[in-house]
Order: sequence, then structure tokens, then C-alpha cells
Amino acid sequence: MKKLFLPILILTIMLSSCAEKKESEGSVIGKPTITVQDGILTAEILHQFGQVSGGVVSPDGKTILYGVTYTDIAQNKRNRELFTVNIDGTNKKQITNSAKGESGEKWIKNGEKIAFIYEGQLWEMNVDGSNRIQISNLESSIEGFKFSPDETKLLFISQVKSFVPSSETYPDLDKSTGKVIDDLMYKHWDEWVTTIPHPFVADYDGKGLSNIVDLMDGEPFEGPLKPFGGISDLDWEPTGKAIAYTSKKMKGKEYALSTNSDIYIYSLESKETTNLTEGMMGYDAHPSYSPDKKTIAWLSMERDGYESDRNRLFITGNSFADKDQNTNDAFLERKELTKGWDYNVDDYCWSADGSKIYIVSNVLGTSQLFVIADLYTEPKIEQLTKGQWDYTSVSLADGCLVGMRRSMSCPPEVYSVNLETKEQTNLSEENTDILDQLTMGNVEGRWIKTTTNEDMLTWVVYPPHFDPKKKYPAILYCQGGPQNTVSQFWSTRWNLQMMAANGYIVVAPNRHGVPGFGQAWNEQISGDYGGQNMRDYLSAIDAVAAESFVDETRLGCTGASYGGFSVYWIAGNHNKRFKAFFAHAGMFNMEAKYLETEEIFFPNWDLGGPFWDKSNKIAQNSFANSPHHFVQNWDTPIMISHGELDYRVLATQGMMAFNAAQLMNIPSRLLIYPDENHWILQPQNGILFQREFFRWFDQWLK
Repeated sequence: MKKLFLPILILTIMLSSCAEKKESEGSVIGKPTITVQDGILTAEILHQFGQVSGGVVSPDGKTILYGVTYTDIAQNKRNRELFTVNIDGTNKKQITNSAKGESGEKWIKNGEKIAFIYEGQLWEMNVDGSNRIQISNLESSIEGFKFSPDETKLLFISQVKSFVPSSETYPDLDKSTGKVIDDLMYKHWDEWVTTIPHPFVADYDGKGLSNIVDLMDGEPFEGPLKPFGGISDLDWEPTGKAIAYTSKKMKGKEYALSTNSDIYIYSLESKETTNLTEGMMGYDAHPSYSPDKKTIAWLSMERDGYESDRNRLFITGNSFADKDQNTNDAFLERKELTKGWDYNVDDYCWSADGSKIYIVSNVLGTSQLFVIADLYTEPKIEQLTKGQWDYTSVSLADGCLVGMRRSMSCPPEVYSVNLETKEQTNLSEENTDILDQLTMGNVEGRWIKTTTNEDMLTWVVYPPHFDPKKKYPAILYCQGGPQNTVSQFWSTRWNLQMMAANGYIVVAPNRHGVPGFGQAWNEQISGDYGGQNMRDYLSAIDAVAAESFVDETRLGCTGASYGGFSVYWIAGNHNKRFKAFFAHAGMFNMEAKYLETEEIFFPNWDLGGPFWDKSNKIAQNSFANSPHHFVQNWDTPIMISHGELDYRVLATQGMMAFNAAQLMNIPSRLLIYPDENHWILQPQNGILFQREFFRWFDQWLK
């Protein structure tokens, strides 16, 4: 889904006082004061919630370090500031107040200092935010870092050059912008690939960096993987003798056709690299050594080419451990801890003594915390939390776990979970003041029968102040992925409470093809686009539309990515159920999509192969179900949005769909973003999206 440079002398040190910052840095963006009118969630309020992230536990387990991103809509900018809070929720402090935002924060020097990234370089400061000192001044930005256990070395990620521009090949054409391409993967997600990430290690003397070494020097491969890999895909061996890192050592067409990443172990003494996961053919990522130094764990998918395979948890012995001081079980062969567990492991952390592992897993529509005990005998999995929310991360603190928690009615916050009482405490409480002013709609989990007589969890979100005696329009929400659970998510774009606040009942099914309901349910969609999952959508909307409080003559349908595909497909096969559609970043012409996208392993697995393989029945069925084959049946108003920096699903897909609707005289509208990718990231663009979304549906459903 990867960077060579030399360190130069530090010439200047940035001052910590906001008043002393250069005007060129821009103004500081802080927490806005928000007054909610009539308790109703609006697009503007949605974008002014503090976006909480991180949650790093101090060495003594008693303090949490985290970040909050604030938005200035007028400036069209966001900025992230750092906070600390005690593990019991007391003594919350904002410790930075800067114009360009801090990231990658870590406790160092036994909790007496904090290290962080600012403007692409490594800095450190006191725990209260004072005495900011710049540590690095490298030609390329640091994108993530971890100090060695004794803090004498720094492991970090940075970009190396991977593409030679034509102006270097032909110096007399120094103004040429043409790119000469000889292989695939020349663009990825939202960028033309000219650099790739590499892991580096440097000596650290407490003041600066020296002796920088690229662990993959001369290798044209990503480590970690773009675009979602990060510092969690690298780890220090506890004695500081080695580094584990994630890489897919392929490029070009081979990279585009495979998901086979591996965990590599680099010895700092011998400079040799070994492949820990050789022979494991799917994604291997997120290595983590146990605190007792005996074991290394990692996440692994089994099958090459299947990016949505079950994410399993493995362990094996640490080859650098002292065999004379450890029992034989420290050197066990590879062992899957989640064998027989029909769900994904999304995140994990070790217990303090290395005897247990805590995990995040989505089970039946919500992501909860679990513990795996008896690692070296017969692993046992026990659920620790239950409720209508999602945990998205987990780490260990003093007597509790710490993780990010969210729901459809609350943006992410840092929570603690007491390991004895299971009590859950909101530590950050960043958005309580706004939430207290809002009236949220009720979120109901319904189990609806599919045409296969299976039970399907469908979230139904009701408008605030819902009156069952009234009739409401309803919107069917189609999930993207396609293998993404409709869980208790929070989004500034696909916010179901926002839809409900505008007077709509929202129907969000976990149709076939999403994880959290067993691997068979998840895998059913592969090779069956336009099949059972579409019947699931219609079963869900039909069941809810039959309620007396739903006006079945005012139904809408929306979604993005595969959800956009779903909208396009349903538009040609809905038998006049719906009165309006809205698709974002959707796949319209699957034959064109196959040749336009970058990670070819995805359509090869999910569609069965290329459209020109006439002997492949699965592929032929998949492409026969391309939405563009049913466009002659379109008879309903449709709006389309897309970003032109989207290289996963090219904007031409949306343009084709819009052009078809226009040529058929179907009421239609196109919202195109020249500067957005598969998502919509800029604040004003996000608000524009919401305004146009509701202007469109209000026009046709109200």
C-alpha cells in the first residue's frame, strides 16, 4: 500500500513561544468556541470537533500523551496540538501552542522529556512543553521514529529517491515535465511515485544525530509500505541488538500483483538481514517484541493477493534472546495465537510481563478489546469490553488499557479500561462541551433476514426528536471497501448522525462482504460484485421502508468507492424503489477500472482476473455486472462527486457516469475536486460536500 540523504549542521533552533514565531509560519489554530443552535449537528460543527489521536503511555504508566487536531474553516487549515492527562483523567494540560503542528510524539529519558516531529524534523521538549530543542536537520523529512531501549540510537522512516526525472536524463531539457515510465506502480493512491520510504538508524548522543545508516541501502523497495504503513511497522529488539521492519521487496508489476510483505530482522552488529516470515505469502506487518525479550509477534494474512484476508496474530522466539537465561519456550517455532478465531486482529499490545497480549477485534459489528492468555500452551481469548462503540487502538498503562474509542454519536476520544473492574473512563473529554449541546438521533442495531435466510446486522439511525407518528424520508448507506465493516465509525464526510440531523432515517447494512461476521461472510463478495450483497441492500431498505414512519416514496441511496459502485449498480436495478442517488469515488466501468487502478492484486482477487480472459467464468461474471452495463435502465436523478487526485478509482469513472446521465436527460450533477484524492480532506471542501449532498437529497426527497 516506500526513501537517501546526509545530515547537515543545525543552523537554527525554533523558539517555543508563539509570540516569537515568524509570521510566515501562519497563525495558531486553537479550539473554537461553539454555540449549537437548536441542538442540531451541522457541517460546520462537524468540522470543528477536536480530532483526538494518539494516546502514548508514559514509562511509569501514569500519564497519557495525545494530540488534538483543530480546524479553522476560514483559513481552510488544520493544526495538531499535544496534551497530557493523568491516567485517572485529572490534570489535563495543553503543552504545545504552535502554528504547524506536532506529530509522532514519544516519551523519552524515562518520562522526563517528550520527543516529537515538527516540520519534518525531530525535536524534544520538557513535559510541560517548554525548552523546545531541534535534534535533527536532515534533507528529507522524518515520518516516524523510535528510540532504542537505551536511547543511544534512533530508528526512523524517511524517503529516498526512486525515480529519475527526464530533466536529469536530458540536462538540456531542464524544463521538461514529462515522465518516462517502464513499469507499473508509477502512481499510487494520490501521488506519482518518485520517492519511497526506507528505515534508517542513527547514533543519538542526547543532542543530535550522527552515523546515519539506511537499513535498505540500495534496495528499490518500500519499507514500510505506502500509503498506510508507519512506525508501528518497525520495532527495536529489546536488547538493542536488532531492528524488525516491514517491507514488500518487490517493485513495478510484481508489486502491483502481490500482497506478500514480510518482516525482516536487521542485526546492528553483523549488518545482515534475515526474513522472519519467509514462506508466509500474504501481508505480514506490525512486528512487536515482548517486554520479557523472549518473543516477537506480528500480524499476518495467509493468501497472496488478498488484501482483506483474515488478519491473524503470530509469535515466534526472539533469536537475539539470551538462551542461557530463558526457558525453551522462548524459542518456539511460529505459532498462530488466533487459530480458530474467525475475526481480524486490528491492533495489539503486550502485557508488562509478556504473558498475555491485548487485541482489538471487530466482532458482530463493533470493535472491542480482548485478551489472549496462555500464549505458549493453548491460547485463550476473552472479551474485555462490550457496548455500542468501537475501540481502534490499545496500549498498556498502570492497571488499565488505553485506547481510542468512538461511536456513531461521538468522535474519537482517549479512554482507559480498568483491567479489574472493566470500568471505562473518557480521559481526553475533548468534545464533551459540544456534545452536551447536541441532540443525537437514536442508533439501533437491527438483525434483518437476507434472501439467503441469514441474519444481517443493520444500523438504523433516527432523526433527533424522532416522532413515530410522522413519516420520514430514508437514505440507504452503502459501505465502501468492499471489505469494511459498518461499525460504530465517526466521519466528517459519511456521518450518519449528520444525515439523521437533516431529517432522514439512515439505513446502514452490514451486507455480505464485510468482516466481523466470520470469514465466510466476508469472502462471499469476492467474485460476486452485483450479486448477493446487492440483494442484501435491497432487503435492508425494504424492511425499514415497510415501517409506518418511513415514506417509501421518498427513498435515497448513497455511498463511496465500492459504495459508489453499489449506487451505480442499484441505479440500474432498483425497480423504482429510489427517488435519488448520490455516488462518491465510485467504480462505474469495471473494464476501464481494471486498467486504470494501480494495485492490480485487488481486482485480480475480487473480480477473478482480467476481463480479456474469456475462459475465466468468475471474471466474466464480475465484468458482466459492471454498472455501466445497466445504464440503459437509469431513470432516477443522480449526483456524483470525485477527486481528480484519486488514483485508486480515477475521476474518469465519475465523469463517465455523469456524462451518461446527461446524455440520457436524467437530472444529474457533478461535484469535482481537482485537489482531492479518494477522500475529501480539506475543511472547506468537506463542508461544500455536505451542503451539496443535502441540497441534492432535499430537492428530490423532501
